[in-house]
Amino acid sequence: MTEVGNVYGESLYELAKEEALCAQIGEQLTALREGLRQEPDFIRLLSSPNLTKAERCAVLDDSFRGKVHPYVLNFLKILTEKGYMRHFGDCCDAFTDHFDLDNGNLRVTAVTAVALSEAQSGKITEKLHKITGKHIILHNRIDPAVLGGVRLDYDGQRLDDTVSHHLDAVRELLSKTVL
Repeated sequence: MTEVGNVYGESLYELAKEEALCAQIGEQLTALREGLRQEPDFIRLLSSPNLTKAERCAVLDDSFRGKVHPYVLNFLKILTEKGYMRHFGDCCDAFTDHFDLDNGNLRVTAVTAVALSEAQSGKITEKLHKITGKHIILHNRIDPAVLGGVRLDYDGQRLDDTVSHHLDAVRELLSKTVL
Protein backbone atom coordinates (compact mmCIF):
# COMPACT_ATOMS: atom_id res chain seq x y z
CA MET A 1 0.00 0.00 0.00
CA THR A 2 1.33 3.44 -0.88
CA GLU A 3 1.77 6.24 1.63
CA VAL A 4 -0.68 8.36 -0.36
CA GLY A 5 -3.27 5.58 -0.27
CA ASN A 6 -2.81 5.09 3.45
CA VAL A 7 -3.07 8.79 4.33
CA TYR A 8 -6.09 9.54 2.13
CA GLY A 9 -7.88 6.26 2.85
CA GLU A 10 -7.46 6.73 6.60
CA SER A 11 -8.69 10.32 6.36
CA LEU A 12 -11.84 9.26 4.53
CA TYR A 13 -12.39 6.48 7.06
CA GLU A 14 -12.09 8.89 10.00
CA LEU A 15 -14.63 11.23 8.40
CA ALA A 16 -17.01 8.34 7.68
CA LYS A 17 -16.58 7.07 11.25
CA GLU A 18 -17.43 10.48 12.74
CA GLU A 19 -20.58 10.62 10.63
CA ALA A 20 -21.51 6.93 11.19
CA LEU A 21 -21.29 6.27 7.44
CA CYS A 22 -18.56 3.64 7.34
CA ALA A 23 -20.68 0.82 5.96
CA GLN A 24 -22.33 2.95 3.27
CA ILE A 25 -19.12 4.59 2.10
CA GLY A 26 -17.23 1.29 2.29
CA GLU A 27 -19.80 -0.39 0.01
CA GLN A 28 -19.62 2.48 -2.46
CA LEU A 29 -15.82 2.41 -2.53
CA THR A 30 -15.90 -1.33 -3.19
CA ALA A 31 -18.35 -0.90 -6.07
CA LEU A 32 -16.35 1.99 -7.52
CA ARG A 33 -13.12 0.07 -7.25
CA GLU A 34 -14.59 -2.85 -9.16
CA GLY A 35 -16.02 -0.53 -11.79
CA LEU A 36 -12.72 1.27 -12.23
CA ARG A 37 -10.92 -2.07 -12.50
CA GLN A 38 -13.17 -2.92 -15.41
CA GLU A 39 -12.70 0.52 -17.01
CA PRO A 40 -9.03 1.52 -16.53
CA ASP A 41 -9.41 4.15 -19.26
CA PHE A 42 -11.59 6.16 -16.87
CA ILE A 43 -8.65 6.60 -14.48
CA ARG A 44 -6.44 7.57 -17.41
CA LEU A 45 -9.05 10.17 -18.40
CA LEU A 46 -9.10 11.58 -14.86
CA SER A 47 -5.31 11.76 -14.91
CA SER A 48 -5.05 13.28 -18.39
CA PRO A 49 -3.09 16.53 -18.64
CA ASN A 50 -5.18 17.37 -21.73
CA LEU A 51 -8.12 18.23 -19.45
CA THR A 52 -8.13 20.96 -16.84
CA LYS A 53 -8.80 20.04 -13.23
CA ALA A 54 -12.23 21.65 -13.55
CA GLU A 55 -13.03 19.52 -16.60
CA ARG A 56 -11.91 16.35 -14.84
CA CYS A 57 -14.06 17.22 -11.82
CA ALA A 58 -16.98 17.90 -14.16
CA VAL A 59 -16.53 14.37 -15.57
CA LEU A 60 -16.80 13.04 -12.01
CA ASP A 61 -19.91 15.14 -11.36
CA ASP A 62 -21.55 13.93 -14.56
CA SER A 63 -20.69 10.32 -13.76
CA PHE A 64 -21.39 10.08 -10.04
CA ARG A 65 -23.46 12.98 -8.68
CA GLY A 66 -26.57 11.55 -7.04
CA LYS A 67 -25.22 8.00 -7.35
CA VAL A 68 -22.66 8.05 -4.54
CA HIS A 69 -22.48 9.84 -1.21
CA PRO A 70 -21.20 13.42 -1.53
CA TYR A 71 -18.18 12.50 0.62
CA VAL A 72 -17.20 9.82 -1.89
CA LEU A 73 -17.67 12.20 -4.82
CA ASN A 74 -15.61 14.89 -3.12
CA PHE A 75 -12.97 12.31 -2.25
CA LEU A 76 -12.69 11.35 -5.92
CA LYS A 77 -12.41 15.02 -6.84
CA ILE A 78 -9.61 15.57 -4.32
CA LEU A 79 -7.69 12.57 -5.67
CA THR A 80 -8.21 13.83 -9.21
CA GLU A 81 -7.14 17.38 -8.41
CA LYS A 82 -4.01 16.17 -6.63
CA GLY A 83 -3.16 13.72 -9.44
CA TYR A 84 -3.59 10.72 -7.12
CA MET A 85 -6.35 8.74 -8.85
CA ARG A 86 -3.86 5.95 -9.55
CA HIS A 87 -3.77 5.45 -5.76
CA PHE A 88 -7.54 4.93 -5.49
CA GLY A 89 -7.19 1.17 -4.91
CA ASP A 90 -4.70 1.78 -2.10
CA CYS A 91 -7.09 4.31 -0.54
CA CYS A 92 -9.82 1.66 -0.62
CA ASP A 93 -7.48 -0.87 1.00
CA ALA A 94 -6.60 1.58 3.79
CA PHE A 95 -10.28 2.39 4.37
CA THR A 96 -11.11 -1.33 4.58
CA ASP A 97 -8.15 -2.07 6.85
CA HIS A 98 -9.25 0.59 9.35
CA PHE A 99 -12.87 -0.54 9.17
CA ASP A 100 -11.87 -4.17 9.78
CA LEU A 101 -9.60 -3.23 12.67
CA ASP A 102 -12.35 -1.22 14.38
CA ASN A 103 -14.97 -3.92 13.80
CA GLY A 104 -12.99 -7.07 14.63
CA ASN A 105 -13.07 -8.39 11.06
CA LEU A 106 -10.43 -10.63 9.54
CA ARG A 107 -10.36 -11.09 5.78
CA VAL A 108 -9.12 -14.52 4.75
CA THR A 109 -8.45 -15.86 1.29
CA ALA A 110 -8.83 -19.62 0.91
CA VAL A 111 -6.97 -20.82 -2.18
CA THR A 112 -8.25 -24.16 -3.44
CA ALA A 113 -8.21 -26.23 -6.64
CA VAL A 114 -12.01 -26.25 -6.78
CA ALA A 115 -14.65 -24.04 -5.18
CA LEU A 116 -15.36 -24.65 -1.50
CA SER A 117 -18.80 -25.92 -0.59
CA GLU A 118 -20.87 -23.94 1.89
CA ALA A 119 -20.16 -26.60 4.53
CA GLN A 120 -16.40 -26.37 3.93
CA SER A 121 -16.50 -22.57 4.03
CA GLY A 122 -18.48 -22.73 7.25
CA LYS A 123 -16.00 -25.10 8.90
CA ILE A 124 -13.02 -22.95 7.92
CA THR A 125 -14.77 -19.80 9.09
CA GLU A 126 -15.77 -21.37 12.41
CA LYS A 127 -12.27 -22.77 13.05
CA LEU A 128 -10.58 -19.44 12.28
CA HIS A 129 -13.09 -17.58 14.44
CA LYS A 130 -12.21 -19.86 17.38
CA ILE A 131 -8.49 -19.33 16.78
CA THR A 132 -8.55 -15.56 16.23
CA GLY A 133 -11.70 -14.44 18.04
CA LYS A 134 -12.52 -12.26 15.03
CA HIS A 135 -15.39 -12.16 12.58
CA ILE A 136 -14.09 -14.00 9.51
CA ILE A 137 -14.79 -12.72 6.00
CA LEU A 138 -13.81 -15.63 3.78
CA HIS A 139 -13.03 -15.27 0.08
CA ASN A 140 -12.38 -18.38 -2.00
CA ARG A 141 -9.90 -18.10 -4.88
CA ILE A 142 -9.60 -20.99 -7.31
CA ASP A 143 -6.10 -22.03 -8.41
CA PRO A 144 -5.83 -25.44 -10.10
CA ALA A 145 -2.06 -25.42 -9.44
CA VAL A 146 -2.67 -26.25 -5.75
CA LEU A 147 -3.94 -29.69 -6.91
CA GLY A 148 -5.88 -30.26 -3.69
CA GLY A 149 -6.14 -29.10 -0.09
CA VAL A 150 -6.38 -25.48 1.00
CA ARG A 151 -4.06 -22.54 1.55
CA LEU A 152 -5.25 -19.77 3.88
CA ASP A 153 -3.80 -16.27 3.53
CA TYR A 154 -4.66 -13.70 6.19
CA ASP A 155 -3.12 -10.91 8.20
CA GLY A 156 0.30 -11.42 6.61
CA GLN A 157 0.27 -15.14 7.42
CA ARG A 158 -0.01 -18.20 5.22
CA LEU A 159 -1.23 -21.61 6.34
CA ASP A 160 -0.50 -24.03 3.53
CA ASP A 161 -1.98 -27.53 3.54
CA THR A 162 -2.10 -28.01 -0.22
CA VAL A 163 -0.97 -31.06 -2.16
CA SER A 164 1.48 -28.92 -4.14
CA HIS A 165 3.05 -27.67 -0.89
CA HIS A 166 3.45 -31.22 0.41
CA LEU A 167 4.95 -32.33 -2.93
CA ASP A 168 7.43 -29.44 -2.77
CA ALA A 169 8.43 -30.51 0.75
CA VAL A 170 8.98 -34.11 -0.40
CA ARG A 171 10.94 -32.87 -3.44
CA GLU A 172 13.20 -30.77 -1.21
CA LEU A 173 13.72 -33.64 1.23
CA LEU A 174 14.68 -35.98 -1.62
CA SER A 175 17.08 -33.40 -3.07
CA LYS A 176 18.92 -33.30 0.27
CA THR A 177 19.06 -37.06 0.60
CA VAL A 178 22.42 -38.59 -0.18
CA LEU A 179 22.17 -41.84 -2.08
